[in-house]
Amino acid sequence: MTRKADPRTARLPVKPGELPDFAPVPRRCARHDGWTPERQRAFIEALADTGSVSAACKAVDMSTVGAYYLRRQPGAQSFREAWQKALDLGVERLEDVAMERGIHGVEEPFYVYGNHVGTRTRYNDRLLMFLLRNRAPERFGNSVTKGGGSLKGLNAVGKMEKRRLKKKWRAQWEAEQRARDEGVSPAEVRASIDRKVEAVRAELEQTRARQWAQMSKETRKAWARFTELRDADFARLKADEAMRTRLERGPEADEQWAKPPTKKAPPPPKPRKTAHSLKDKGWE
Repeated sequence: MTRKADPRTARLPVKPGELPDFAPVPRRCARHDGWTPERQRAFIEALADTGSVSAACKAVDMSTVGAYYLRRQPGAQSFREAWQKALDLGVERLEDVAMERGIHGVEEPFYVYGNHVGTRTRYNDRLLMFLLRNRAPERFGNSVTKGGGSLKGLNAVGKMEKRRLKKKWRAQWEAEQRARDEGVSPAEVRASIDRKVEAVRAELEQTRARQWAQMSKETRKAWARFTELRDADFARLKADEAMRTRLERGPEADEQWAKPPTKKAPPPPKPRKTAHSLKDKGWE
């Protein structure tokens, strides 16, 4: 019985010119079973081929704990940069493999009653749609179907770009608002308020003039007489502004607040239909 191969160790060789060049991390002591410069280069190469840290560690016979420990050591800046570039290469190659499988499918063996009779090609539509949403989010992403307000159809780079553009546009709009506000002097603001107040006052005067024109001569004479008597009362009472305002409204305006609301009396209780007694009427 043959052992099943680990799919994580599948290697897709990267061209030598695409491999990142770096300075190996210096070690205090040279060990043949440690992270030698040759083993570090082999690790970066396997990482670029597989796109998996655990698979690359398995290829060089080292542990993932040791790889991350080496990454944190002083003088590992170049090694960390090569690590990141190798991961990018691995992800790009994995995307190409996924696109190949989404378009051409995967050939699988076909069995009938335990007998191998041939092969068939299986297509994965969900994988193909996932790739389309990430490769062309402006055409196949959720942001198109939902009116452009969703970020689900964008990949990480697209989301970062959209957030950056939003911040840029927001800053431009705020700068325009500040420039517009700074260009207006306080005198212009007061003049604008005065114009609005004068417009309201003119509208009220027109309304009063229109109502006065609709009154009859007798009503106008009565109103003039009432105004004369009211002013005489104000002068006699030495009324201030608050008193004048209250009296101009008339007694009916305060009457609704002077009278407390009347409460309805509760209905009388209904008589009980059955009266119970402890007296035994049949006792003699």
